[in-house]
Amino acid sequence: MGVGKGTVARSLVKNSSMFAIDTDDLIQSVENRKIKKIFDTDGEAYFRALEKRCALWLEENVKANTIISTGGGFYKQENIKKIGKVIYLQSSFDGILNRINASENAQKKLRKRPLLQNLDEAKKLFNLRVKQYEAVADITVSVENRDIIDITNEILKNI
Repeated sequence: MGVGKGTVARSLVKNSSMFAIDTDDLIQSVENRKIKKIFDTDGEAYFRALEKRCALWLEENVKANTIISTGGGFYKQENIKKIGKVIYLQSSFDGILNRINASENAQKKLRKRPLLQNLDEAKKLFNLRVKQYEAVADITVSVENRDIIDITNEILKNI
């Protein structure tokens, strides 16, 4: 969450012949409401069920040459390895916060991330997920304090 998945996906599309899909965008389209509203109204369990539905759709319908940018909890989907290679964009928690806070619309970015509303809880979640991200990743790319072109080139070299 906040590591730059969307930015990296857009750069990969620009610098390759691939397309990109964002799972949060798909879910928002299906629900006709923002992720924050889904969390506020129906809770995290409902959102995770939507992610599962999305993962099953991706496995069936998206076969190759596509970058799939996912939400931070999507790695838990049982079929994630059937969808494609998993790239873990690695950063420290402070690096993520610094990245968000350095953006011109930092407050808007923070507000739209329900799991970042309580920073103590968000840090606990981050620490819990790091080992799980490492375990599921096919490729790990450090993004902290790096230029987007360097990150893009490293990913393209590894896929």
